[in-house]
Amino acid sequence: MGLANGTWQAKTGEVPRQWWVVDAADKSIGRIATEIARVLRGKHKPQFTPNQDAGDFVIVINAEKVQMSGNKLDEKRYYRHSRFFGSLKSLTAREMLEKDPEFVIQDAVYGMLPKNKLSKSLLTKLKAYKGGTHPHAVQKPQPLEIKN
Repeated sequence: MGLANGTWQAKTGEVPRQWWVVDAADKSIGRIATEIARVLRGKHKPQFTPNQDAGDFVIVINAEKVQMSGNKLDEKRYYRHSRFFGSLKSLTAREMLEKDPEFVIQDAVYGMLPKNKLSKSLLTKLKAYKGGTHPHAVQKPQPLEIKN
């Protein structure tokens, strides 16, 4: 026996989307990543459904000014390789923030998302930018407050 009316499930096109902007200057990368992952999944909405994309879009500005606690700037490493012998490359977090700060934000948020087929499509709704400007003014993003 089930419920008389059943359980309501959000459909991908039914839930209205909103745009949020986050200023990452002088904020901890972990706290920013958890809050962004929550908004991308849609857990802040009453229509949240775990197996559907009910989340919003998030814009991150000042990605190069994000803070890391402890010695992470010098000890955390980002690895990449081309699957050829001897092709392993390694950069510290400090070097990666100078080279590609958008990747640092995306990698931290990806680590906070569930590991399933939905996570890659959720990550496409994250837009990270170096500097204080972004090209999404037409969408009228609202500021998302994150405690430090």
